[in-house]
Amino acid sequence: MPPLLEFHNVDKVFRRSRGLLAGKSEIPAVDGVNLALHPGETLGLVGESGCGKSTLARMAVGLLEPSAGEIYFEGQSVYGGKGAARQARWRALRPKIQMVFQDPNASLNPRMAVGESVGEPLLCLGLEPDARKRRQKVAEMLERVGIGPDHLKRRPHEFSGGQRQRLAVARALIARPALVVCDEPTSSLDASVQAQVLNLLADLQDEFKPAYLFISHDLAVIRHMSDRTAVMYAGKIVEQAGGAELFARPLHPYSQLLVAAALGEGDEDEATAPTGPAAEGCAFAPRCPVRRPQCGLLPPQMRRLDGRRLVRCHSPRLGKG
Repeated sequence: MPPLLEFHNVDKVFRRSRGLLAGKSEIPAVDGVNLALHPGETLGLVGESGCGKSTLARMAVGLLEPSAGEIYFEGQSVYGGKGAARQARWRALRPKIQMVFQDPNASLNPRMAVGESVGEPLLCLGLEPDARKRRQKVAEMLERVGIGPDHLKRRPHEFSGGQRQRLAVARALIARPALVVCDEPTSSLDASVQAQVLNLLADLQDEFKPAYLFISHDLAVIRHMSDRTAVMYAGKIVEQAGGAELFARPLHPYSQLLVAAALGEGDEDEATAPTGPAAEGCAFAPRCPVRRPQCGLLPPQMRRLDGRRLVRCHSPRLGKG
């Protein structure tokens, strides 16, 4: 089955002014990312804050443009061409690609009743111009996420945090997209509400069959949701594996650190230490417990191990865990 979404050598560099005379500095956020997501699949993307996960998510949905590389959706470049041609392509893609943000207030207009807000994609994307049918679809979707039809005229501030995230999920899925990018959708919720939202997302995937690009720093969430998992560090993907494989036997030293911390067997502060400037060789080398002399000199290349397993590391311990 061909991939639904593909990243090919994608870079993103932010440029920041250092003053009138000093010029601009470049801050690399995403560096040479290659990923593929297949229809109906959940690909988990995990890594510490600042590693580039959310930047990658925003490029996938058109909120940021890559500095280099290509992003393909259904086999077509989404950033190819210019002007009217690119705008027309994104108009066609909008119903197929939606996003659930970390903060539901980012996707719910505080001045609009939730019925209007959830139904807005149907109107703006031209999917259902008839107001009566639109209200019916909104009521059905709200009921599907556990919000009664008598709540249609309420404003977002009248709901709890968990209910607002359910509304955000309803708003993302009402257009029946092929791809939903979930950027830390439960990190602001307490544990019991988090579990409810995760189960809701899983149930809706079973029903509507979207693919999820699921981004989180919480390995327990990633383990629960993902068919495959990619680990990101300092803008690079350092390991890719099936969800069960990664948690049973992580191969990259950074993945091992994350999994050990998640299981209570390691130092959580060490696992989530801020990402420093990229080394000349491997960016993880200054923190790596198995670093070798070449780690600080040569950037490691992604290599395939154990069939589908992909790891970016010089360590001779790979595959021996």
